[in-house]
Amino acid sequence: MSLTNREALLTSLEQVVEQHLQVAVRQFQNLDDTSLLKPAPDGGWSIAQCLAHLTSYGNYYLPRIKQALAAQPHAPARNSVSGNWLGRYFIRLMDPTASAKKFKAARQHRPESNLSGHTVVAEFIQQQEELLFYLRQARQVDLDAIRIPVSVALWLRLNLGDLFQFLIVHDERHLLQARRNLL
Repeated sequence: MSLTNREALLTSLEQVVEQHLQVAVRQFQNLDDTSLLKPAPDGGWSIAQCLAHLTSYGNYYLPRIKQALAAQPHAPARNSVSGNWLGRYFIRLMDPTASAKKFKAARQHRPESNLSGHTVVAEFIQQQEELLFYLRQARQVDLDAIRIPVSVALWLRLNLGDLFQFLIVHDERHLLQARRNLL
């Protein structure tokens, strides 16, 4: 079991979320609906569909993170996070630098094609800001003690440290996909 410094982990995750916010604001926020809704050249998702897919995950996980953080006593947290093999597996699976494998999205997370591009971008930005807030709140809790059910298999639970990492590498994966539509 390898241990990770909690502060270093949360700081690095905050930096990545800040980068995701910058991408959304600088590259997507001012695009017209035609550009946001244009399907990928290879027939894949449009920019708006990539972001809608991510917001569907946010719609599931963010309320659960909020509830779990509110229920956890704010006491001095351990300085390290251990995670577990399942969390590491999910993180590695979604990490675009570790796995180029394509996956079919779970039914409940498949984006529609008739979207309002600007609404989706605004929701994604709002969710990234909310995620950043929860990362900052998480400095006061034991990340290994909080466990949240996985959206596609409710009987599986990830600890909060692994869940944050999974969400953020998943965001990274689909932001890269959305950015390829800008070329």
